[in-house]
Amino acid sequence: MSPVVERIHSDEKLPAVADVVIVGAGIVGSATAYYLAKRGLSVALIEKGNVGCEQSSRNWGWCRQQNRDAREMPLSLLSMHLWDELAGEIGKDLGFRRCGLVYATDDEKMLAGWESWRPVAKEFGVNTRMLSAAEAADRMPTTRRNWVGGLHSADDGKAEPALAAPVLAEGARALGATIHQECAARALDIANGRVVGVHTEKGTIRTNAVLCAAGAWASRFVRTHGVSFPQASVRQTALRTKPTVNVGDVLYSPDFAMTRRLDGSYTLAISGRAVLELTPKGIRYAREFMPQFIQRLKAVQVGLGKSFLTGPDSAAALLFNDDKIFEKTRVLDPEPLGRQVRQIMHNVRSTFPQLANIEIDSAWGAFVDCTPDAVPVISQVDKVDGLVLAAGCSGHGFGVGPGIGYLAAQLIVNDTPSIDPTPFRLSRLVDGSKVEVGAL
Repeated sequence: MSPVVERIHSDEKLPAVADVVIVGAGIVGSATAYYLAKRGLSVALIEKGNVGCEQSSRNWGWCRQQNRDAREMPLSLLSMHLWDELAGEIGKDLGFRRCGLVYATDDEKMLAGWESWRPVAKEFGVNTRMLSAAEAADRMPTTRRNWVGGLHSADDGKAEPALAAPVLAEGARALGATIHQECAARALDIANGRVVGVHTEKGTIRTNAVLCAAGAWASRFVRTHGVSFPQASVRQTALRTKPTVNVGDVLYSPDFAMTRRLDGSYTLAISGRAVLELTPKGIRYAREFMPQFIQRLKAVQVGLGKSFLTGPDSAAALLFNDDKIFEKTRVLDPEPLGRQVRQIMHNVRSTFPQLANIEIDSAWGAFVDCTPDAVPVISQVDKVDGLVLAAGCSGHGFGVGPGIGYLAAQLIVNDTPSIDPTPFRLSRLVDGSKVEVGAL
């Protein structure tokens, strides 16, 4: 079952010309549209399904600096600043709250790992501190667990996955952008190595600048134009409870993660538990992903599913240049894994006596698009002048979505970047650079 996402209307007329066309209306595409429209550019936001309908509404809603890879820290700091401003600028609530993040563990090795991140926190001025066993127990109320310690970031928080991308898209529209849902981008129109337009199922838009923010579909979209983007889709499961008692806003432990939603329900999941389904694209990029697979071997299961035959990683996507493949799957909506749903509920109920009777409202699956080093790509594409790629967020994209959009907008207009884009360059994944696997 797909998670609930705020629905917005589409603009009736596809523009003949736009300064920028954005392919993919998740949080990254919608944020980029907003920041480009603020600059006064004409923007067409194209989505094969509905705004925010894939991973942007299927995540936990965390907006964090804590425990991020050092390469992502400038992007995270920028994003938190932008989150603070968005509701006031747009005039609509995105559900962003600096409620703090609480980590607690009964695993000494995990606690040591959190402690080892402290130099990164100090370098970037993150307001975080280690928790003693007693402090962790105090912040995880009335549990049956014997915590050995924890970590608390007072300035981090959450936002609403059901609201964020639609609100950003509407904010862009208020500034002149147009939104086109159920309108798949089929391919770029390229002349002399430069973008001159985008072919969609509803017609062609003339433009000299395109952002590909197509999430799990990004590698397939750019491959048609001779661009190699190593990307793997990892299948995850999450659920939402019915409204229940409050045990905290954003909580993390080794066997569950919890985010309290505005209506008093919780989004629940297990960090790092995922299924890597064998697919033709996965086999194609197996060498690039081997270091990450080895490092996370215990947390990731390997299996075979429908994604071998359908979707962005399938045989059809890899072997055939079917320009209608995107509209054949309006929403990438894998089923949740029942055993993971049961495990999540067991872990939460056994930890919190006061949640013994919580009920499931809905559960869903998701394909998280990952890069070999678990760091996003936000990059101009050397082979195609006028094309910028922003994808491969590796499960981190929601919280840093505003920052990715802000940086992508700067790259599109050739403005001086607010942060160094070098760690996010596409070339690092294809030029033989050593893969340094980041934090998830």
